[in-house]
Amino acid sequence: MRDIAILTLLVAVTACIPPGRTDYTSPPPPPPQLPVESVDFGTAPEQAPLSTWQASPVTANAQRVETGTYIVQPGDTLRGIANKTGAGSQIIAAANGLVEPYVIHPGQQLKITGGRYHAVKSGETGIAIARAYGAPWRDVVALNQLEEPYILRVGQKLLLPASAPSDPASLSIEQRAAAFDLDIDDIVTGSQPALADGAVAGEESEWRKAVTPNVTIATPTNFAGRFRWPVDGRILSGFGSKGGGKVNDGLNIAVPKGTPIRAAADGVIAYSGDEIGVFGGLILINHGAGWVTAYGHADKLDVTRGQTVKAGEIIGLAGESGYVQEPQLHFEIRKDRKPVDPNMHLPKRG
Repeated sequence: MRDIAILTLLVAVTACIPPGRTDYTSPPPPPPQLPVESVDFGTAPEQAPLSTWQASPVTANAQRVETGTYIVQPGDTLRGIANKTGAGSQIIAAANGLVEPYVIHPGQQLKITGGRYHAVKSGETGIAIARAYGAPWRDVVALNQLEEPYILRVGQKLLLPASAPSDPASLSIEQRAAAFDLDIDDIVTGSQPALADGAVAGEESEWRKAVTPNVTIATPTNFAGRFRWPVDGRILSGFGSKGGGKVNDGLNIAVPKGTPIRAAADGVIAYSGDEIGVFGGLILINHGAGWVTAYGHADKLDVTRGQTVKAGEIIGLAGESGYVQEPQLHFEIRKDRKPVDPNMHLPKRG
């Protein structure tokens, strides 16, 4: 029990400070896990709900594949070759310059990329898979060239980074804590549960109707391309470099505690919780076409994952949760995973 308590504390601390962040004070004691609907961050709940990456535990049972060459046989398909060799079909395609519809011919020689491959099971998320192997999820995304909407498929084989330990069970408490590093991009790209091949993601829910963690949510298909200010207040810290290697990925806006936070555009709630400690109460909205907005330091969350929202609707109340010393909202706009200057996409203020 003592080891578990130590691990929990280390996880909470190491997961809270994304590299390059600025304008945050030294971490206070880690906050408790909180429910995602109508959460008041001044009151601890009786029991925290499961995240999508906690709903389906992952067993680290990756299979090693040797680097080699495969000669295409009559009747072979790329998926069949992947099953024969144990390598991922997307990795084979990328290594051999194949593009959809992945036409191959008998006698063709295909390079097989060696390494350890994890076969995705039903309901598993990218974050949970990466954590099971002690590897940053963002490294898995890059290695496998995953793209939006970042929905894994059952049976898909993910190539693991060479730096991932071969025996995750042998990790020390400190190493396991480091493997729990989590940032906004991880949630955007790695929080959707895997779907069966051919299955489609579910539709977004009605207002305030909860979506269970093991349900995959469809990505919005339309986006008007216009944003509105989520709150009206003084800019505490602007977007960009702050010197000394420090970067602010958004805007920090001073507002009184309890100020309503409004959705900057139509979209679907991709996340509502407090598992990135530096931001405290955090909401992510997926607007489609690669656009995502983030709302941090909330005192109260009034939305749940999978819920559809319209521009201007109240999604929570501003506060000073996370690592700040005065009430404010941390607001980000991201396009294709990269933070962009919100001032370039918001209406000009007088």
